[in-house]
Amino acid sequence: MPVKAVVLDIGETVLDDTREWHAWADWIGVSRHTFSTVLGAVTATGRDNAETFQYFRPGFDVAAERLLREEVGHGEQIDESDLYPDARPALAELQRSGIWLGLAGNQSAKAGDQIRRLNLPVDAVATSADWEVAKPDPAFFQRVVELAGVPRSELLYVGDHRDNDVIAGHIAGLCTALIRRGPWSSTL
Repeated sequence: MPVKAVVLDIGETVLDDTREWHAWADWIGVSRHTFSTVLGAVTATGRDNAETFQYFRPGFDVAAERLLREEVGHGEQIDESDLYPDARPALAELQRSGIWLGLAGNQSAKAGDQIRRLNLPVDAVATSADWEVAKPDPAFFQRVVELAGVPRSELLYVGDHRDNDVIAGHIAGLCTALIRRGPWSSTL
């Protein structure tokens, strides 16, 4: 079956998350280099990125800390400078080819709103917060299929995380592709 729809993960696939990870490192008082090293190691072993915080602060509550960051004016900020340089041109080319195109990843509702304001050449943007289900849960990929409106066999999901994107998507019955980006791009 030919691919009729492509849905891309957001973080480290379309967006370079470096600025946000640096903000978290600054927030918890850890050097950016050290934080990135641990983040890369956690991700390379297939664990959830949130486990990075537990290494530095056992019991760290990411959701509560995210709210605190917002309250003091240090919340998530996504703008054009956070896009990988090839993201917008690649999305535009895919859309010109007639393929239905979406973005869906494990992001907050605020991040989803900021991404939508970038007016990327995509048909839809959705986040795990919007859906109240996150990768690698199979229900996330069911929502991806519903979003795209095509059979699983005609949908390609592209992501940077071997376990959360490629393997989980494949288990859910989607065609998948790995893009090597971010701090763990050379750790396969």
